Amino acid sequence: MAAEDSDQRAGRAGGNAGKGPSEQAERTERNEQGLSRRDFLRTGAAAGALGTALLTGEAQSPSTAAVPARREAGVELAGPGPVPMSWRINGRQLQATLEPRVTLLDALRDHLELTGAKRVCDRGTCGACTVLIDGRTAYACSILAIEAQGRSIETIEGLGTPEHLHPLQAAIVEHDGQQCGFCTPGFVMAAKGWLDRRARAGHPGDLAGAAPTAAEVHRALSGNFCRCGTYAGLRPAVLAAAAAGRIRPDSASRSASGS
Repeated sequence: MAAEDSDQRAGRAGGNAGKGPSEQAERTERNEQGLSRRDFLRTGAAAGALGTALLTGEAQSPSTAAVPARREAGVELAGPGPVPMSWRINGRQLQATLEPRVTLLDALRDHLELTGAKRVCDRGTCGACTVLIDGRTAYACSILAIEAQGRSIETIEGLGTPEHLHPLQAAIVEHDGQQCGFCTPGFVMAAKGWLDRRARAGHPGDLAGAAPTAAEVHRALSGNFCRCGTYAGLRPAVLAAAAAGRIRPDSASRSASGS
């Protein structure tokens, strides 16, 4: 035990070897008081600099500092932080505060609780995220939410309810045009957008009994893929709905508007 105490004292002595008198005195003072003269002077200098910045208005907290509007080539830039956005979706005005990089698909699913549009390829090729924007089909995964503002957006939630299906939805059920159902909302929106445009373009027969051809339906739905292979049910469903005159371009969501 005595030998161990002797070794410890030797180690402490070795640690202090080479230290000048002033450094040893400072170390002793720090050990006794918890703060050395040098640390005290550094802390005081930092506090003085901060106080001067606050008095001159040079230091502002992030929450109170005004962020000036940035413009480039005559266009006001948004972001990179969250910014307020607003959309007209299924007849309702919806808002959220999102980063400009958020896609319309992410805004619908993660922030607006409209999960009908599905993420599958996330590259604008499978059609599972199809929605209607100003009456035209669009892949929601390939459009930024901030770019979709000020436009009329329709999703599968705006077409019908389980109790009151949209005519096109009812036709797909009748013809067994779905299996797992994951891609079905995209097919419904793609078919509705195409039939609506066809009727508006001057095909009154679509509303009076004459239906488009199978080849036309095949081409219209070529941007949508189904891994279950339900094309044999989906295409006849679209033909049947069009032949029955049940698809009209002014079809609106009763459930979304509350009427």
